[in-house]
Amino acid sequence: MPTVVPLTPTVTIRSNSFDPARTDKSVLCIDVGRERLRFMVQDAHRRGCYLEDYTFPSLLTDHALADALPDLIHNHPVLSAGPWQEIRVGVNSPSFTLVPQPLFRKEYASSYLALMRGSTLPAHEFAHAYAHESEGFLSIFNMERALFDYFSGVYPLQPLTFVHQVGALIQATADLDRRLLTSHNIWLYFDDEFVTIIYRESHQLRYCNRFGYKNVQDLSYYVLYVLDEQKVLLETANIVLYGEVTPFAESYTALSQFLPHMSFGHTPPSLSLAPEFGELPNHRYLSVYGLSLIGERANE
Repeated sequence: MPTVVPLTPTVTIRSNSFDPARTDKSVLCIDVGRERLRFMVQDAHRRGCYLEDYTFPSLLTDHALADALPDLIHNHPVLSAGPWQEIRVGVNSPSFTLVPQPLFRKEYASSYLALMRGSTLPAHEFAHAYAHESEGFLSIFNMERALFDYFSGVYPLQPLTFVHQVGALIQATADLDRRLLTSHNIWLYFDDEFVTIIYRESHQLRYCNRFGYKNVQDLSYYVLYVLDEQKVLLETANIVLYGEVTPFAESYTALSQFLPHMSFGHTPPSLSLAPEFGELPNHRYLSVYGLSLIGERANE
């Protein structure tokens, strides 16, 4: 039998306000994908009080995501605790689409994704839907059945919400946008070799998509293409960066040649965090922060 190497967090933030005996008053937010898992706990006062960040070894990324989780979650003092007041899981899966609420039909959820993908979902996946009530649409995304069953088994009889990672970003940018005075605001969220582009005009979502890229030339092309398609002037566009990007990254250097008003983002204003979170870059964890701002329930 192969030896299992325990995963250790690359980042750990723990506040003294975290009380493992009061999970019934706390919300657990988990952001999970093939490359990594991040989670944050909100205490009874809805303040972030605990965060950890894990990167999966490359060997695990070749297997089903549900296979990589048991060794981490079952042996973790926080992730295996409970019952929780609520668990919110952000799923970073390859396919998603947005459907206006008046046009949505539950029985056609798989068809919406098939139209976007150009192929039907494989048998081990299904289409999951989450309603963004305040935005007026639903996000539809593919999800592994084994992953859904795994979380349902780990957290039985507890309020469990699944949302796509892009859905969490939509939630976070809506909160950020409400406090901005500029009318054309664009967020770029970097995650490995993907960038999610969200554009809001006059506090309305106008564009949302995710692009995979292999080099900064492709990245620059996609960003400039979206700005041109949406008729946003480079001289006036407010571009805010989040995720896995730094001022020393090649992607930042390349984009700064074209985008004069580009900056790194801050924590969403409606999110309360313990003082210990001040050690973290404000722009790094927007996807898990977005989960903490979710108030609606999912629809399947």
